[in-house]
Amino acid sequence: MYLTKEAKAEIFKKHGKSEKDTGTTEGQIALFTFRINHLTEHLKNNRKDFNTERSLVKLVGKRRSLLDYLIKTDIVRYREIIKELNIRK
Repeated sequence: MYLTKEAKAEIFKKHGKSEKDTGTTEGQIALFTFRINHLTEHLKNNRKDFNTERSLVKLVGKRRSLLDYLIKTDIVRYREIIKELNIRK
């Protein structure tokens, strides 16, 4: 698998409250961003992999939903995570 337990824990430690707290919105957005970047690189080499393309679109939708939730609840946290992960709307 491309994402080890240690790498996942590092993502949540950096963007969440702790490495065990996987439920924070920022942590989930960071994890989705990592996976989206990985799938994008995969699709650059395998452009006819339509199952991966569908998975990528679903992940982008999930991340967008979490970002929309974060805008509604706390705009400051939203701006920080957008800046930190270099995501554009």
